[in-house]
Amino acid sequence: MNWDDIRVFLAVGRAESLSGAGRGLRLDAATVARRVARLEEGCGQVLFLKSPQGYRLTEAGARLMPHAEAAERAMAAGAEDLAGQASGLTGQIRLGAPDGCANYLLPQVTAAICDANPGLEVQIVALPRVFNLSRREADMAIAVSQPTGGRQLVQKLADYRLSLVADEGYLARHPPIRTPEDVNGHRVVGYIPDMIFDKELDYLAEIGGGGVPLASNSVAVQLMWLRAGAGVGVVHDFAMPFAPGLRRVLTAEVSLSRAFWLIRHADDRRSDRMTRFAEALVGGVRREVARLEALAAAQ
Repeated sequence: MNWDDIRVFLAVGRAESLSGAGRGLRLDAATVARRVARLEEGCGQVLFLKSPQGYRLTEAGARLMPHAEAAERAMAAGAEDLAGQASGLTGQIRLGAPDGCANYLLPQVTAAICDANPGLEVQIVALPRVFNLSRREADMAIAVSQPTGGRQLVQKLADYRLSLVADEGYLARHPPIRTPEDVNGHRVVGYIPDMIFDKELDYLAEIGGGGVPLASNSVAVQLMWLRAGAGVGVVHDFAMPFAPGLRRVLTAEVSLSRAFWLIRHADDRRSDRMTRFAEALVGGVRREVARLEALAAAQ
């Protein structure tokens, strides 16, 4: 079997479409289709069921998938050995993360890692959902809940805190907030209730909040609403230095604690490159959370 064809097979199997595979491989869909046809001809097996909805693995394709993934890991390990540790981290690493972490922590942390490793390329995919590592949507992912199943490496990335906040101008124009019950008399900014993808993000349920007149699935949008003086909401303490007009309220009564978890493919335990990147990421994120939370406390 030709490795290039196996690489295309993996991409189509994960994307379940020619166009999706082509985007990742930087090939046009027609070329991807020809590669799949060539591999099927060489194997003497139909590897995909083709339909208007996409490409699904046949039984034969499903049997080939773990062998193809093993070949992929072997090729990556060979590249690592040839590169050697002395040259630093190289190549591309894609990191999936919830948008709060992706917007306010990862840019500065990964920039420092890349400064120390000029041959490294980092892609940050900021999406408000759980990433599917088995389909290689990312090389590693950050989650707000600790996964309990599946073959994956999981470690705590960092603890962090959240507070109830509002803009100074908003607080000056509206009735004071002295108790958690007072929040019900204010316009609340938060997540769209039916788009909360993880129970750890349901902050308002924890503090006894009611409706959410201004709602978004994006932390960045929520923060901009609060900066515009639109209402009261829960914000990561590490994001507050990026919004100097915000002030914490009910600091004694409302102080939420959460954790980020780093999730990696189980097979990456044998990858020195991924392990070294993960170590740098964990150390960098912990230091950055501590730095930004200290700045928020001083505001």
